[in-house]
Amino acid sequence: MGAQGQDLKAGQGAPRRRWQWRWRRLLWLPLLFAAFSVLQVIVLRWVDPPISTVMLWRYGEALVQGDGGYRLHYQWRDMERIAPSLPISLVAAEDQRFPRHNGFDLQAIEKARDHNARGGRLRGASTISQQVAKNLFLWQGRSWVRKGLEVWYTVLIELLWPKERILEMYANIAEFGDGIYGAQAAAQRFWNKDASALSAAESARLAAVLPSPRRYDAARPGPYVQRRAAWIQRQARQLGGAAYLQEP
Repeated sequence: MGAQGQDLKAGQGAPRRRWQWRWRRLLWLPLLFAAFSVLQVIVLRWVDPPISTVMLWRYGEALVQGDGGYRLHYQWRDMERIAPSLPISLVAAEDQRFPRHNGFDLQAIEKARDHNARGGRLRGASTISQQVAKNLFLWQGRSWVRKGLEVWYTVLIELLWPKERILEMYANIAEFGDGIYGAQAAAQRFWNKDASALSAAESARLAAVLPSPRRYDAARPGPYVQRRAAWIQRQARQLGGAAYLQEP
């Protein structure tokens, strides 16, 4: 083969090598993301987050809507500085099998599926672990991509964090009112007190607004919040109170 043919062949091979190199880079992306997400979860087992993606999302939403006066209220409190009535109220309201499942409550999923199949108001089955994964790391909205990432982060959280850390995280990043995140900010904004001083009734009201914290008001509860808070208190007592969360 002459020099001209060899040059032509080399010229044709160069684009192929470039594409192969690009594909190899793409194949590395999932591995890099997996390593990064594992590192995220490991770090946050001990480091308290300064903010969550849900907070950032809500702040951006306010800016887009032209609400320049919008403010985030968020103060971290370790579990021992939160009234014991709040964690058990959250579990009674949101995820009663929390101490026993591994991130996904299959019984609740089955019940929700049967309920939704019969029609009426849709019922979800997200666990506290799933809500922590979504609120801490992901964005708002519904999509298969976001749901897949939620599952991935939930698995990591359950593998790498103790249950107490998961619940501590939830109590601190859950939204209890528009722009009000966590037990400490809610206690101060609603009742001018520290999270450690929350009463059982106040804790139940905070848990009661979680389905729609921008719609319902824990400080001035309407009939729905009052009924739901009373139900949460009954459920918390039936579960055994704060001692329920210390069971293996």
